[in-house]
Amino acid sequence: MTALSKRDESHLRAAFRVALRAREEGNLPFGCLIVDGEDNVAVEQGNIGLVPVRDATGHAETTAVRRASQRWAPPELASFTLYTSAEPCAMCAGAVYWSGIGRVVFGLRERDLKALTGNHPDNPTMDLPCREVFARGQRKVEVLGPNLEEEALAVFDGYWTSPKTD
Repeated sequence: MTALSKRDESHLRAAFRVALRAREEGNLPFGCLIVDGEDNVAVEQGNIGLVPVRDATGHAETTAVRRASQRWAPPELASFTLYTSAEPCAMCAGAVYWSGIGRVVFGLRERDLKALTGNHPDNPTMDLPCREVFARGQRKVEVLGPNLEEEALAVFDGYWTSPKTD
C-alpha cells in the first residue's frame, strides 16, 4: 500500500473534523473534502441524510460530488482527490466514478464500518469495497485506504451504541 503524504494526512484529518461536525448537527458521522490538483479545497461536505430532512442519498460523498460536478467537468475533476472519513459505499463510489474524480483517500474500511454499525437501521452498510465498484468501470480511479484507522474509528466512537433521540 502507498504511504500517505503529509498533505494527504492533513486533508484526511480535515474530513474527520467535517464528519464530527455532521455528527454534532444530528447527522450520521461522515465527512469529506474534494481537493483540486493544486491542493485547494474545492468542496467540504458532511452527511445530510437525517437533518434537515431524511434523504437516503444525503451521504457526504454523493452530495460533495454533486456539488463539484455542477462546477467542474470530468476532465477537470480527473486531477481532484476525494478525502473521506470512511470508504465510499457503492452509491458514493458510483458518483465518484461518474463525476470523473481521479483519486479517493479514505479512513475506515466499509467492512470495518459494517462490523461497527451492525444492523443499525440508519446505516445498513454493505460490505462492498469501492475498489470493486471502480474495477467494473472503464476508467481508473486511484484508491488509498484504509488510512489513519484509529483516528477514523474515533469519529464513530459510541455513535452506533448510544441511544438516539429523534
